[in-house]
Amino acid sequence: MKVMIRRSEDTGLSIYVPKKDLEEPIVESEFETLWGGWIKIANGWVLELPEMAADTRLPITVNAKKRGEED
Repeated sequence: MKVMIRRSEDTGLSIYVPKKDLEEPIVESEFETLWGGWIKIANGWVLELPEMAADTRLPITVNAKKRGEED
């Protein structure tokens, strides 16, 4: 699924899922740089993010995979 990741002064890192009209803060991540691991958002979803350079600029739209879903 396509998701947008951005940084805001209020909530820190957050994710927006356009097809679900869902915006949630990122509450946990496997790696400090986010990329190539999983993230957990406030509603409990765990998403796998693609590998990207640690200095990737935000906001960015990427393809993420929700854990537990089949393609």
